[in-house]
Amino acid sequence: MAENIKAVELSKNQREISISEFFTRNRHLLGFDNPTRALMMVVKEAVDNALDATMEMKVLPEIYVELKQLAEDRFIVIVEDNGPGIVKQQIPNIFAKLLYGSKFHTLKQNRGQQGIGISAAVLYSQLTTGKFTKIISKIHPKKPAHYFELHIDTKRNEPIIERDHEVEWNKDHGTRIELELEARYQKGKQSVDEYIKQTAIVNPHTNIIYITPEKEKIEFPRVTNDLPIEPKEIKPHPHGIEIGTLIRMLKDTTSTTLSSFLQNDFSRIGSKVASDICQDAKLNVKSKPASLTNEEIEILFKVIQNAKIIAPPTDCLSPIGPELLEKGLKKEIEADFYATTTRPPSVYRGMPFQIEVAIAYGGSLEKESQVRLMRFANRVPLLYQQGACAITEAITDINWRVYGLQQSGSNLPSGPAVILVHMASVWVPFTSEAKEAVAHYDEILKEIKLALQDCGRKLASYIRKNVKAKEQKERISLFEKYIPELANALSNISGENKSSIEENLKKILNKNMSKLNESIEGNENDKTKN
Repeated sequence: MAENIKAVELSKNQREISISEFFTRNRHLLGFDNPTRALMMVVKEAVDNALDATMEMKVLPEIYVELKQLAEDRFIVIVEDNGPGIVKQQIPNIFAKLLYGSKFHTLKQNRGQQGIGISAAVLYSQLTTGKFTKIISKIHPKKPAHYFELHIDTKRNEPIIERDHEVEWNKDHGTRIELELEARYQKGKQSVDEYIKQTAIVNPHTNIIYITPEKEKIEFPRVTNDLPIEPKEIKPHPHGIEIGTLIRMLKDTTSTTLSSFLQNDFSRIGSKVASDICQDAKLNVKSKPASLTNEEIEILFKVIQNAKIIAPPTDCLSPIGPELLEKGLKKEIEADFYATTTRPPSVYRGMPFQIEVAIAYGGSLEKESQVRLMRFANRVPLLYQQGACAITEAITDINWRVYGLQQSGSNLPSGPAVILVHMASVWVPFTSEAKEAVAHYDEILKEIKLALQDCGRKLASYIRKNVKAKEQKERISLFEKYIPELANALSNISGENKSSIEENLKKILNKNMSKLNESIEGNENDKTKN
């Protein structure tokens, strides 16, 4: 009896936790775990939204980013785009409600997926300063712009609207967001500066204007006027689902028969394959999907997983492409040699993905330090959690000494190089909600390694033909300084005339130098042609 009474008392304290309330206490899960990273994350989420918006409108992106420093630990972040804008009714939900968006159930390549990013930035601003987030959005030149000041009601995960009115905005269409937050600005590999620079590299169709806290204006001009290939939405592939997902799909489908459900709700299942699956599962093709028992669903799931079904379509992906990847890299990285490759599409857990790799070598890059690694997923830079990422594991698993770089054990290689890896996918398997590291699927690791090895072979050929020849030329030039001393020593030993010996040594040296110069010039010409 006492136990029952205690249970009643405990039940009084049990209540629902809203997603906003959860992340209020666990903001580190979203990447807001320190002031420096928080500043980068706020910029990242706003810029990602801006780039996705312009892609949906099919316009060349014009992105404006400004950081205003109010105090040592207080900043205002402004991000503005020329996208389609947002209808008035949706503005509060998009910016002030977590897990609200249009991309979670869409299987095509997108930057955002969970509907958390920009609202998490609003939440962080609210928690650290108490200030309202300011938004202006306009959907048409002849329509008014709408101005909002918003907060999030964390207990209900609902927007609180402080202000809502029309304003004049000298722009045809687009969105502008302004957030005030506690943060810290610093330069370096994990800074806002680096995020903007890397974003410009993998989005070569984008023009970005960036105003730093020191009020320095930096422009990253586009290198192409061609928009990326627009990815198309696909349906789930049957080999990528779990039994719980199948149960939900059977319940929610609008198809009236099991055969039509298999054909309409999945990709790559035609009438014959659907018929074969039903026959192997001993189910009637005309059965109502919602009428299947748990036992029948389990049998159906096993049959589907063992069925021979072709891989999902890959027009849901939008890779950068080798040519534009090289142009983007050349725009921001000064080097002597560039190699790029885009692998054919592949699949993990029924999800299509594609790996792209680029290597820049020489030029102004540091010779003695570790190579600089740039990781990307769906054209978004991954600046944190490098050690936990499958991309890093794939790189350290390769023997880079074979390709002309130094390497100690299973660490990153050393040398004057930048290694860039981009994963494009309908669903990038991030290790956390912070979206900074790719999970270690065997299929993904394999594709990354194959792409790295492809670029590695090109790098090795360049080093072998060009760098080694230049190093040998430097050694020959150094040897030239010692010819008089060597001639004198040989003359003393042999009794031959010193001038004659010196002249012969110079002839040999000049002959070898001529061959090296021809080799270097030939390699430079080949590089220019390529």
